[in-house]
Amino acid sequence: MIDLRLLREDPDRVRASQRARGEDVALVDSLLSADERRRSSGVRFDELRAEQKALGKLIPKASGEEKAELLKKASQLAADVKAADAERDAADTETQELLLQLGNLVHPDVPVGGEEDFVTLETHGTIRDFAAEGFEPRDHLELGQSLGAIDVERGAKVSGSRFYFLTGVGALLELALVNAAMAQATAAGFTPMLTPALVRPQSMAGTGFLGQAAQDVYHLEKDDLYLVGTSEVPLAAYHMDEIIDAERLPLRYAGFSPCFRREAGSHGKDTRGIFRVHQFDKVEMFSYVTPEESQEEHQRLLEWEKQWLTSLELPFRVIDVASGDLGSSASRKFDCEAWIPTQGRYRELTSTSDCTEFQSRRLQIRVREDKKVRPLATLNGTLCAVPRTIVAILENHQQADGSVRVPEVLRPYLGGREVLEPVAK
Repeated sequence: MIDLRLLREDPDRVRASQRARGEDVALVDSLLSADERRRSSGVRFDELRAEQKALGKLIPKASGEEKAELLKKASQLAADVKAADAERDAADTETQELLLQLGNLVHPDVPVGGEEDFVTLETHGTIRDFAAEGFEPRDHLELGQSLGAIDVERGAKVSGSRFYFLTGVGALLELALVNAAMAQATAAGFTPMLTPALVRPQSMAGTGFLGQAAQDVYHLEKDDLYLVGTSEVPLAAYHMDEIIDAERLPLRYAGFSPCFRREAGSHGKDTRGIFRVHQFDKVEMFSYVTPEESQEEHQRLLEWEKQWLTSLELPFRVIDVASGDLGSSASRKFDCEAWIPTQGRYRELTSTSDCTEFQSRRLQIRVREDKKVRPLATLNGTLCAVPRTIVAILENHQQADGSVRVPEVLRPYLGGREVLEPVAK
């Protein structure tokens, strides 16, 4: 959530942010009104309580008609205090509910617009000319099936659409990717973490995933627990309700977890293969820093993602995501999109978001420096979303005979294997 003081002092900035997101601008005025009622009712409650306490000291000293009059006044005051208390609580509840609906403030450098209004910041690698090489590239599913690596038919039989099995070298390739990604993150100073896949509502809400993203979340109603769509959620909630000494910052974690997403609203999109699925594994970077450090940390996370994709020898571009395509918690977001040959376009493989103080305010995570306590900043960055990375590797490193060349960075994790060969049918 944002700072209420900022809302009061510069409501036009918040309105502009809402407008850039394509969200309800009227929410700002509703929130200002609720906040004013909350503060005024709080002042009235304090005044009445002070009067009640002062009256309480006079009653024991009074007698006769004066005491009876004071008791009558005390009775009325008690009712007024109770009413003021209820009014204050109602206004506070309304304020908090409205505040939770408000997205993070969009960074001023973010391009304004919808999904297609991003700005390309840089491109890396060379897109292969398969025609010049004399063959038509196969898509990842055809390759994966010939390699004995992907089985979507049995995935659908067992669990339904958008589920799959990784088999043989497919399973080994996932493990290689996870280990290589964790090795890079560890070398960069991240603490490896294996995180819970189920979290409580306050953890999910605290990271901003029960707002606009709620339709994509799996909820276990009987237990009131949520399946995470990213280990960002448990990593953000890891220090919930804690005060962290500034000397400990930055804190950097690399979480590995299964991820679950309904993919609501994606009917008919990416139905072939394993690009868009309901369950997948991912290595996620997460940082806690001071607010002043968040923009520099954002660039560092992006550099680590670029280092990873470069090590996989994939052609990719970096985009500055447009305001209307930001998640509610992100102030700014960069995506790294790999080239997918059979689609003839770039597709998102990694992303990194600067959430500034938005999540820490919700989760009550603060930093202590110079005896002062204040919210800190949180950032996240996908290092390796396994299925999409497998898609990119298979398609970009395929060879004319149907085999797939293994990037050098993965070979130590695949027993030195340089090529994945089709299996005999």
